[in-house]
Amino acid sequence: MNKRTAVMAAALLLALPAGAGAQAATAGGEVAKVDKAAGRITLKHTGIKNLDMPPMLMTFKVRDPQMLDGLAAGDRVRFVAERVDGTYMLVSLSKAP
Repeated sequence: MNKRTAVMAAALLLALPAGAGAQAATAGGEVAKVDKAAGRITLKHTGIKNLDMPPMLMTFKVRDPQMLDGLAAGDRVRFVAERVDGTYMLVSLSKAP
């Protein structure tokens, strides 16, 4: 790789949002509680690789409270969690088939 190509590649990487180069790690779980007013969901989840977190029962904030529409205790879900400003947050959430 010549110097010009290396500089262009570095510029492209810097222009991407944080984490965009890595594939988001999806995890699964079961809904224990939904608190739409607070924008939180409690999940009994599998391990979350990108956060180096073992399986456990945990409450997460959600990026958008509308993500909680139609969810109830006992539902199986798939999600992507990230640490945002020191808070564990679900950035995607859907019912599992």
